[in-house]
Formats: sequence, C-alpha cells, structure tokens
Amino acid sequence: MNSNHQNNPILKHSLDFALEVLKLCDQLQESRKFTISNQLSRSGTSIGANIFESQNAESRSDFIHKLKIASKEAEETKYWLILCLEMKYIKDDELLKKLEVISKLLNKIIATSKKNLKQNK
Repeated sequence: MNSNHQNNPILKHSLDFALEVLKLCDQLQESRKFTISNQLSRSGTSIGANIFESQNAESRSDFIHKLKIASKEAEETKYWLILCLEMKYIKDDELLKKLEVISKLLNKIIATSKKNLKQNK
C-alpha cells in the first residue's frame, strides 16, 4: 500500500476521519438508524476521497475544484454530526473537532492554491 498519506497531513487526517466515521456508521446501523448512517457514511468518506483524488489533478484549477468539493462534503458531514449529537447518537463532539481541523486545512490549501494560481497567470 502506498504510504504517501502518512507524510501528508490532509491525506492522513481525512483517512483517519473516514475510518472513524465508518465505525460510527456501523454503530448507527446496529441501532437501526439507517438514513443518518447512509448519509453520514457518504459525505464523511467523500471528503477524503476527493482530497485523495486531488493529488492527481490535471491542473491547479482541477486541484482547487476537487478540494472545494471536499470542503462542501465536510460541511454536509458537519450537519449530520450535529444531528447525531443533538439526537444523542454520539456522546461528545470529538468527530466535529477532527472535522474542524480538516476544514481549516482545506481552506488554507484552497486559499494558497488560488493565490498561487493568480500569481502564475
């Protein structure tokens, strides 16, 4: 297995986050919370999938676009996690805190990439 993700913070954080989301979704499935489990698993794993996909972008614009999609998925995931918290499906906001780290990294990378794109034009 390629270990590039171990050396890249955003890749590592997003992969670790997806694994934790999937564990939560397994618990939600066992509790028969199918709708929220399905939505959360889709959006929570899509963040990392788009970040990983951005690593092979065709251009800087494509790179930014893929990261923007990841950022949107992070916002959707935040919504589902807040619902889980409000419904007492989860006991603490640890996943939300981890998601906040990912969102901040994404926003910084997007802003820097946009700045670099403008400078190179």
